[in-house]
Amino acid sequence: MLLYVTLGTNDLDRAGAFYDKTLGTLGLTRRKQDEVEIGYGAESDIRCRLWVVTPFNRKAATIGNGSMVALEAENRAAVDAFYVAALANGGTDEGAPGLRPFHPNFYAAYVRDPDGNKLSAVCERPE
Repeated sequence: MLLYVTLGTNDLDRAGAFYDKTLGTLGLTRRKQDEVEIGYGAESDIRCRLWVVTPFNRKAATIGNGSMVALEAENRAAVDAFYVAALANGGTDEGAPGLRPFHPNFYAAYVRDPDGNKLSAVCERPE
């Protein structure tokens, strides 16, 4: 359904350092970059699916209240690694890894990036 997602940043270098480490735990890598944006994707994909960008209108990036990007994790260990990497690289805690009440195998962690964008990593497979 989604083609790609963009998240705003006020410091592209800081955001890149955060996302390189955090998304790497989910098998996503920096695939493209220029002076205003960084694109991340899986090696097997033909495109970047997540972009971290300085806003096109040149105004400050702000967060969307109620917005969140949920990223698929292959297993629960990847969710745990995502959470640890996020916190070690300037992110903040929004919910430690664990099972959630959405269904019996919904294992997720929630963080905010250094700009305040909310992210989660989710594994829906049994342990």
